[in-house]
Amino acid sequence: MNDGASPSLKLSWQTSFPELRTPAIAEYDGAADPMEYLSRFENATILHRAIGSFQEFRSFFLHQYASSRKVRKMELSLFAVRQKEDEPLKEYLQRFNTAALEVPAATQEVKASAFSQRLLDGDFFKSLAKKPVSKFDALLARAAKYINMEEAQAKKDSRGEKRKEVREDAPSKKPRADLRDRKPPFQRVNTVYTL
Repeated sequence: MNDGASPSLKLSWQTSFPELRTPAIAEYDGAADPMEYLSRFENATILHRAIGSFQEFRSFFLHQYASSRKVRKMELSLFAVRQKEDEPLKEYLQRFNTAALEVPAATQEVKASAFSQRLLDGDFFKSLAKKPVSKFDALLARAAKYINMEEAQAKKDSRGEKRKEVREDAPSKKPRADLRDRKPPFQRVNTVYTL
């Protein structure tokens, strides 16, 4: 009985697998195309009959969905994360940490190097240039201080802008300079009356 079936298929017909169940397929009711039903049945059961072990199943499954596989990022990908113009240190640090989570093999040293190399010029960059750190944890501790400073500065600047807006909108209580220097259109005359 050589029907052209693969050796694994023949093996599966000869071997019983008590733990395997037949796939659940709706019963044919005669209303649909019988060829379509047979095709669905065959597709649902072909792997069921052809796979002899979990290793074979694993291999078929990974081969079938190879394009969906998540590609592991390399440490070099961290050097692509760069601080954007006008981006606060806190936001850059959050983006960098998100990228670093995708690279579990990245060492403390590589993270510190990648982060500091893609940092824009500023107070924190100057601090790292003066006193470099080799561990990312040490860099995070120092960054926290500069983040607090940036946030305090931003808050102070926003309050100053609000005060400036209020001052510009409010009427002035002081006389305008051009009115003070202006001479009246008439001259004061002192007259003396005698009686």
